[in-house]
Amino acid sequence: MEATRVRFGSILEWLLAAAFMAVAAALLYIAAGEFRSVPAVIPVIAGEIPVNDTPAGLPPRSVSVPMLLLGNGRDVRIGDRVADVAARLGDTAQMISESLDRNDVRARVTRFYDHLGTQFVLVFEDVGRNADLKVSAIYLR
Repeated sequence: MEATRVRFGSILEWLLAAAFMAVAAALLYIAAGEFRSVPAVIPVIAGEIPVNDTPAGLPPRSVSVPMLLLGNGRDVRIGDRVADVAARLGDTAQMISESLDRNDVRARVTRFYDHLGTQFVLVFEDVGRNADLKVSAIYLR
């Protein structure tokens, strides 16, 4: 009787070991498949190259900035109207030159300034007919 029990116990152990090896092999196969085909983490979003719409005559190595601090609490920001900018600049900023670019859609005025040794460029645009000129870009040199 004991010989039969040993035989069945031994067979049961071998079957459990074989099942464990089959499960381990299946898990390794699945893991290897996952490592072989890695999905993209960040999807690629392709679009058109933005149009380089810098004004003519812009000095080389000029940097576009969102606002210009002038001191004494005065500043110029993108979206400011031309009359407000002229009032803020006053007599301390000297306008060096001005250029006008007009097409069917907009008018663009580019003004080059010197304020206490700092040279900067303000680009004013009106979008639409009879609209106020507003600052659309600020460049520091």
